[in-house]
Amino acid sequence: MLSETGIIDMMAIVTPILPSLLVAAALAAQFSAAVADTSDSGGLISEVTRYRITPRVAYSLLVGAGIGLTWISDIFSIVSYASRAFAMYYAIQSVISAVRAYQRGNPANSFVYASFAVLGVMIYMIGEAVEAQ
Repeated sequence: MLSETGIIDMMAIVTPILPSLLVAAALAAQFSAAVADTSDSGGLISEVTRYRITPRVAYSLLVGAGIGLTWISDIFSIVSYASRAFAMYYAIQSVISAVRAYQRGNPANSFVYASFAVLGVMIYMIGEAVEAQ
């Protein structure tokens, strides 16, 4: 029989396993992103060095750096490094956008993008991990 509280009764069945499923999904998403980033980075390193470093060697260096970072740092430091790297990446992207907007005669957008670049650099320079406070 259907009732207004039927959904609550159905959730009682799922509730015990739902946290485990959510954690598994989050771990799978992070693992997938890590594999994709490593794969892309190996090819990028090879291209930037004009193929003096082969993709296979680049992948080995990246994996070695990741393992070394994991062994010498705690998880909070690793997350802090990654956050700062993303902030700098987006700052660089914002600088590129600001220059392009300026070249196309749009100073308002150029100013907005330049502001984002400054914000990204500030996050990179003075950002502090929450647990350190």
